Amino acid sequence: MTTPEPHAIAPAAPPPQVEWKLRMAAAQRGIWTGTELRRLLAERAGLELSPASVSTLFTKQPSQLKLSTLAALCAALDCTPGDLLTLREPVASPAPPPRTTPDPAPPPPQQSVPRHRSLPPL
Repeated sequence: MTTPEPHAIAPAAPPPQVEWKLRMAAAQRGIWTGTELRRLLAERAGLELSPASVSTLFTKQPSQLKLSTLAALCAALDCTPGDLLTLREPVASPAPPPRTTPDPAPPPPQQSVPRHRSLPPL
């Protein structure tokens, strides 16, 4: 007979994946270079970023982003955060079967120990 573990916790679903779409949003508005985006950020949002920072935002998905920077990007590009970020639900992998404890194995059979006849004393 198998029984489930008494305190088994179901694994949490993986978090949604974030897709960074700054380059696409900028291109849809005719902004093709980091230099153009940097100028717009300064003019429309008052945010001065280094050329390296703008280039990184333009070419890589950031692992973290200040809300003030997100707001400035939205102001500069006249867009919403949804135009820059998309959440994609991960593909669910099949759930593993519940863990069970195997039935206890029966004890091994007792092996008989051969008995030797005693030899007569000499």
